[in-house]
Amino acid sequence: MNKRNYDKEMLEVMRESGGKRLLLHSCCAPCSSYCLTQVAPVFRTTVFYFNPNLDSEEEYLRRKNEQIRLLEETGLADLIDCDYEPEAFRAAAEGYEDEPEGGKRCKRCFLLRLERTAQVAKREGYDFFATTLTLSPLKDSEALNTIGFALAEKYGVGYLPSDFKKRNGYLRSVELSKEYGLYRQNYCGCAYSRRSP
Repeated sequence: MNKRNYDKEMLEVMRESGGKRLLLHSCCAPCSSYCLTQVAPVFRTTVFYFNPNLDSEEEYLRRKNEQIRLLEETGLADLIDCDYEPEAFRAAAEGYEDEPEGGKRCKRCFLLRLERTAQVAKREGYDFFATTLTLSPLKDSEALNTIGFALAEKYGVGYLPSDFKKRNGYLRSVELSKEYGLYRQNYCGCAYSRRSP
């Protein structure tokens, strides 16, 4: 069975969606840098910074401040900021602490962050929601898109499929991070990813 080409699907949706509103969940400024170059020319985009998985408030604020700086320097999107809610991630990860990186714990984390994004998108009247998480070569785009489509159906708001790592997206994000002098972390963000080999 052929895997779905989520990048192609995204481009098809974008061809028909000029001027609509997109709520883009962002894990960090480096990942959002490339994603924004793709979606901001088409959508009226707002970045949604919700990352309760980060292992300390210091790391949360460091990444959030870089996100704010990138948006101020580029003007590509507005921002909806969230409070740091580590208890939400701890509840999602409970019982899955020993899962390997990329396993069930990560999928629960994806669901936590995407579900909050879908809820806000619905409440605030956005046409679509999406996530920058598909940019990372270490993240399961199939799982992320499956979760996204299920939440779109649950909440009655459009989901923009993506696989932002395609078309050299990840490499371009590295270049943009250097161009803007962005803090680029070397782990996903949770305490478990920090200890992974």
